Amino acid sequence: MSDHSIGTSHPRVDARGKVTGETLYSGDLTKPGMLFMKILFAERPHAKVKDVRIDRALASPGVVAVYTAKDVPVNEYGLQIPDQPVLCGPGASKPYTDIVRFVGDQIAVVVAESEVQADAALKLIEVDYEDLPPLLDPVTAMRPDAPRLHPDRGDSNVCVHYKIRKGNVDEGFAQADVIVEEEYRTPVQEHAYLQPEAGLAYLDEEGRVVVESAGQWTHADRKSIAHALGLPEEQVRVIYPAIGGAFGGREDLSVQIVLALAAMKLKRPVKIIWSRRESIIGHGKRHAIILKAKWGATKEGKIVAAENEIIGDGGAYMYTTNKVLGNSTITSTGPYFIPNVKTDVYGIYTNNVPGAAFRGFGAPQALFMAESQMNKLAEKLGMDPVEFRLKNALKDGDTLGVGTPAPNPVSITECIEAARDSFKWKKRAGRRKASSRVGSRPSSIVRGRGFAAGFKNVGFSFGYKENCWAKVEIYGNGNIERVVLHHAGADVGQGLHTVISQMAAEVLNVPVEVVELRTSDSATQGNPGSASASRLTFMAGNAVKGAAEQALAKWKAEERPAVAEFSYFAPPTTPMDKETGYSMPNFQYAYVAQAAEVEVDTEAGHVRVLRITSADDVGKAINPELVVGQIEGAIVQAHGYAVLEEFKTKDGRVMTDQLSTYLIPTIWDIPEKVDSVVVEVPDPNGPLGGARHGRTALPAGRRRHRRRHP
Repeated sequence: MSDHSIGTSHPRVDARGKVTGETLYSGDLTKPGMLFMKILFAERPHAKVKDVRIDRALASPGVVAVYTAKDVPVNEYGLQIPDQPVLCGPGASKPYTDIVRFVGDQIAVVVAESEVQADAALKLIEVDYEDLPPLLDPVTAMRPDAPRLHPDRGDSNVCVHYKIRKGNVDEGFAQADVIVEEEYRTPVQEHAYLQPEAGLAYLDEEGRVVVESAGQWTHADRKSIAHALGLPEEQVRVIYPAIGGAFGGREDLSVQIVLALAAMKLKRPVKIIWSRRESIIGHGKRHAIILKAKWGATKEGKIVAAENEIIGDGGAYMYTTNKVLGNSTITSTGPYFIPNVKTDVYGIYTNNVPGAAFRGFGAPQALFMAESQMNKLAEKLGMDPVEFRLKNALKDGDTLGVGTPAPNPVSITECIEAARDSFKWKKRAGRRKASSRVGSRPSSIVRGRGFAAGFKNVGFSFGYKENCWAKVEIYGNGNIERVVLHHAGADVGQGLHTVISQMAAEVLNVPVEVVELRTSDSATQGNPGSASASRLTFMAGNAVKGAAEQALAKWKAEERPAVAEFSYFAPPTTPMDKETGYSMPNFQYAYVAQAAEVEVDTEAGHVRVLRITSADDVGKAINPELVVGQIEGAIVQAHGYAVLEEFKTKDGRVMTDQLSTYLIPTIWDIPEKVDSVVVEVPDPNGPLGGARHGRTALPAGRRRHRRRHP
């Protein structure tokens, strides 16, 4: 195989188009005869829709149609369970679809000849609401006497409950010399991707309903759209244009179903672009979570017991709460061996904006709790926090909280050591003043260092039959002159299209420039699975490798053109036992360790993150610069989550509904120095030598790269 593709920082295949403006995003799409859509949002957290009067809107200039709940063939959808109405209101065949459960629920859509006309008509729709008391606190909502937000979904607002029962925590705590018991709360976070929700729907030459809109899983989008429209899946086609970021926020549908509904009924192209405000109130957020932890350790520094209770605010609908909190369950003990664990994890329906997938997918919240407990235990024991972590770090063969060993290789020790060494961590580095005096007065500036470690799943797992499809075509006379690679996986900015091109080139021993991509079309490509769960480089890499190898074998056998399709199935996993959590929930994990130096003005409360070192085991860095870009982007996003961003609501209504009120980090806020340490520990299941992390990385030889970002 060639040595010019894998492990090199090949320029992104989409770079030129994006830089020049030639690349089209959802909001850039047009078609002749195109109509424009606007959506009426509920703007209230909990209410019954008594009546929706549309006569005045229909008579408004330029209006072609107005649709309400009664116009949706099957008025329900949801990525995990169909618990959300497409449009809330009376007239639908399914019960309880006339109930509004959060401010972003959709009531009606207007289709007009122009966006201005659609917006004007929207204001003429009259809705009679019967306001209902909102349930906004998950602890209150989980009480037995709380009103049921989904009466058809059981006798409780608890939509998820996971348990871990490993060993005996009472015996474990009896062995402990120190015990730390604390409560933590992590907030909501907005995805804040630059491209708001937008799309274009139309009928193609075969009469299929086509939806071109940003998403994370073409085939899952198709299934949901087809279900709501009462159509066979083959009558719906989903195509992804360029995608302006996702971070998990595009897993759940937003505009796709109503666009498809209008195009199907009117047989004309229909387009919509949400405003920033509509985007912020209309899509899910990172789950706010309440975390209670009691951990014990011996004076020798061994953790012997952990008892956790985690309550996640699922918001109005399930979205991916069950999967997010499944990951919180697994990561609630951190990347450490703990012999005795008792954990209860709850997801609760409330009238808040739904909790959704967001980068890290439940791990950041649980790991914040775990790492805070680790620091406090180390302090009580008088131990260096890095040494304490190394003493308890998972090793090959150690069992997780779910009772089974983590899949090999377990590389958390390598990550901790890499972060420690690169950061030049000094034992028991504590808080110190950056400057003792400013002029004649004492300084209020203090400086401190911190350390944390973590891990996260690769793949959906929990018993899901993880799979991914690819197709490779080889053309030429004698020599390979042209390669066409078909793959429907979404490139949401992480660089997937670049790395799958590199992987195909590697197998076929051709330059990357020879590879032509055909991407993200559910009508012409097999199921890729989602661009989530850190899975695509691993899964797509194995699928592309298999297809390329089979096509190459045909080529060598003089079959021209040589065409091969391949579906890769990951190692099997199992769901958690309902009472004990016992399971083999994932086939692979990604490990990370970070050290930070922070300056705080104790009078003004201002925080400056001076430098961060992040050591990430990626298995094999297919494109090192893309890996580093992912690390740096994640650090900035986490920085905003930890010290800057604040999603505010009042009585269930969103107060920070613009980027002028919901502040995300700018260049003036981000850490001053970032040291990205790319750790590479091989994984036997990874393609082309090994991928640990699904974001432009893929497992092989043990190496460390370092890039310091000034």
